[in-house]
Amino acid sequence: MSPPGLLLGLALYGLIWFVVLFAVLPLRVTTQQEEGEVVRGSAPSAPSHPHLLWKFGVTSLVAALVYALVYLVWRLWV
Repeated sequence: MSPPGLLLGLALYGLIWFVVLFAVLPLRVTTQQEEGEVVRGSAPSAPSHPHLLWKFGVTSLVAALVYALVYLVWRLWV
């Protein structure tokens, strides 16, 4: 069986990226209550600084590594 084509590869990477994103989202979360500065009208459990760019970067890096591993397994054993 040949390695995945471009469309299948992009779909697989996108799926892996979203799964990894949901694993990374809880990292480095500090709530407004923990910071002691709750913005009026928001929940005390809302994040004070979500660090989304950092999380997207980590997600992309980890997803690329996982995709490379999947590609190697696909290439060598399938």
